Amino acid sequence: MLKERSIETEVGGFISTLLRKHFGKGPTSVYVTIKRPFIIMHFRGFTTTMEKILLKQNEWKRVLETRNLLVQDLKPIIRRQLMEIVGWTIDEFYVDWNLDFETGTFLAVSSEKADPLNFEWPSEYDKVIFDMKLEQVCKTLQRNLHQTDTYWVNDRTLLICWSGVLTEIEKALIRNGHSEILKYTKRPLERSMLEAAGFESVFEKRIQEIFLDWDNESNIGYVIMVMDIKK
Repeated sequence: MLKERSIETEVGGFISTLLRKHFGKGPTSVYVTIKRPFIIMHFRGFTTTMEKILLKQNEWKRVLETRNLLVQDLKPIIRRQLMEIVGWTIDEFYVDWNLDFETGTFLAVSSEKADPLNFEWPSEYDKVIFDMKLEQVCKTLQRNLHQTDTYWVNDRTLLICWSGVLTEIEKALIRNGHSEILKYTKRPLERSMLEAAGFESVFEKRIQEIFLDWDNESNIGYVIMVMDIKK
């Protein structure tokens, strides 16, 4: 456990330093969770002075465009450094931001398959009701998923993996070069539907934030729910 915490601290320090170096300001805190094959990096207090000015002028798209371009350029560095720290080969990398809360999340996924035994659903929460609510969201989004996997990472983090996350219309938009426009419209819509789905009644605690991202090529998407720790 001590070694695991030490690795998480090292990853958090790396991400904080990286963001500070390339954005001019680092987050006030980085919370890292490592559970094979996932590395979840959730950071708070991350908005630069220039970004605050742009957001006051409702230029949120420019903020996201700049962030996404920078992170895209930094992905090889992040993958390489994470491999050095944790010893895994990072195959997938997902990013999402919450500009209103000044937070963000990076999700790194290694090539190995997740062991369901390491992510068992807590017995005090009704999985059937949760699945029904999640299925209703998918139906509303007119999404015909190939597979849905849920991973209970810890008391504050739930990970959902969607395979076949893109509809045929969305695939066509991506082929025609509209992937960024799709993210700007699809992501807020899906987040709002997930927030309104009533998952908090299942967990009997507040869901602080919901992050989501997907990969156009693999057609795989992830949802990360960050919850209050039950006292």
